[in-house]
Amino acid sequence: MANDEANGSSAAGTFGHVPVLLRRADELLSPALTGVDAEGTDAVMIDATLGLGGHSEHFLRTYPQLRLVALDRDPNALRIAADRLSDYADRVTFVHTRYDGIVPALEQAGLRAHESVHGILFDLGVSSMQLDEADRGFAYSIDAPLDMRMDPTVGITAAEVLNTYSHGDLARILSTYGEERFAGKIASEVLRQREKQPFATSAELVELLYRTIPAATRRTGGHPAKRTFQALRVEVNGELDSLRAAIPAALDSLTVGGRVVFMSYQSLEDRVVKQEIVPRAKSKSPEGLPVELPGMGPEFRIVTRGAERASDQEIEENPRSAPVRLRAAERIARRATA
Repeated sequence: MANDEANGSSAAGTFGHVPVLLRRADELLSPALTGVDAEGTDAVMIDATLGLGGHSEHFLRTYPQLRLVALDRDPNALRIAADRLSDYADRVTFVHTRYDGIVPALEQAGLRAHESVHGILFDLGVSSMQLDEADRGFAYSIDAPLDMRMDPTVGITAAEVLNTYSHGDLARILSTYGEERFAGKIASEVLRQREKQPFATSAELVELLYRTIPAATRRTGGHPAKRTFQALRVEVNGELDSLRAAIPAALDSLTVGGRVVFMSYQSLEDRVVKQEIVPRAKSKSPEGLPVELPGMGPEFRIVTRGAERASDQEIEENPRSAPVRLRAAERIARRATA
């Protein structure tokens, strides 16, 4: 989704976006990447959400020995980023996959799936390019086909969700993935409207939401379509299930001293990240013992204090950083084997 050089203009260049929290991501990952370079060994980094390649461009330029494995499910993003990173092509392996495809991606790059990686970056959510492309249907402010697939070559569209899901399933995804108070009411209106005419465009859905959500809520709760569009996007792309599968594989791929940075843009993503990393940063020894049992100590150390937020200056320079929640962890021990 997403800053280069002091979060400056070179990161955006002609690609029209500024990577979120680039300086902070570099501060957090540099101990893992520079330490490897100092030993004369190539550092390996995974950009699990390549997007337009702004973060990757910075890391490849800053760390001349860095080897990058770049993942994205959107073939258009891969094509654009490959052009952007063409000067570093001999150090990059591009892989068309969701971020839960880390293990096969490492294998494709000729690397082990366990303890072979020094740095990992997850910049979650919908990318700048996807938001800005009018025909993708991600933005409720633009009338477009209700697609919302991050990989437009596979899977069910948002229109198909609206036109085929039961009332219960629609209410569930709106409530669970959008934290929408009026999920049941919206689901009822969707079923009522699709009997007359199937949903095809975002404007049709936005109009229904304006009609359904009470005026008092519309005045104080932000855009009435925000939560519904988020819920549909998460459902269409299987985002939370993919993230739950991706994090353990990412953590296992890190070598001791390796670090991972997660940037989440909604509370559901951040909650999944916290649920996955916190248990592996705790001791498994029974409480009250005077010493740590062998192999029972924490595998990871949480590097950030809670979820960090963008500064006022960062938000002013890059408004898309406003909702970000950043967490980072460092591997401090190998996983005990049976």
